[in-house]
Amino acid sequence: MTHATTIDTEALTGKVQEMYRAVARTPQREFHFETGRALAERLGYPPAELDRLPDGAIESFAGVGWFFDLADPREGETVVDLGSGSGMDAFFAALRVGPAGGVVGVDMTDAQLEKAERLRAQHGLGHVTFRSGRIEQLPVEDASVDVVISNGVINLTPDKDRVFREVARVLRPDGRLAIADIVTDTALTDAIVSDVDLWASCIGGAPQQRAYLDAIARAGLRVEQVRPNDYQFLSEQARAASGTYGVRSVSVLARKQAP
Repeated sequence: MTHATTIDTEALTGKVQEMYRAVARTPQREFHFETGRALAERLGYPPAELDRLPDGAIESFAGVGWFFDLADPREGETVVDLGSGSGMDAFFAALRVGPAGGVVGVDMTDAQLEKAERLRAQHGLGHVTFRSGRIEQLPVEDASVDVVISNGVINLTPDKDRVFREVARVLRPDGRLAIADIVTDTALTDAIVSDVDLWASCIGGAPQQRAYLDAIARAGLRVEQVRPNDYQFLSEQARAASGTYGVRSVSVLARKQAP
């Protein structure tokens, strides 16, 4: 699934990296979206488990939903986090899979990767690794992963079909995809879709929910559950788009179908 309206992908990449570089380095500043622990707790992250995570990862958390109950990562499994940012979801997954398992975070923003790697080293999380890469071309081997997770990131790429094909490639048969992302009720206008600032704010690239789920299915993944999240944008511009087009957050569980 790609947007029919042309988006300057080079400008978009630069804008996304600029914004999430700021999320890594200055998470206390104002964005179109919330960041930090209060957001994580409201979305559903258990406080007791957040207490076990690096504070630096939590302060730069900018997710849009809760999905770990859907993902159900188990002891010894391998998890890949698409757009892992400063590492909060990757570290959370590491609690669930334990030292016998492994977590790979993939991100394209240098400052996020640097912060996540620093936190990983400081906290001795040897079963977590972070790799520089694009979610449309994952630096992960075929059929090597039990669970793929992602939190508010897939909407940022113009080619969502390619992302879901990559998910299907790296998952083992019967592997799970559990994600939270931004979708819409009605199609966004060309003006919104062409605005790289709105893309970087998790609005311009938001697809209609039906198209999003269809893209997952086309990749060979069976959608098993879809549910809404308690998520609100902060800025007036973002709230206006949310009210007009039904922009909202959902969590999705899908499973790779056996050949």
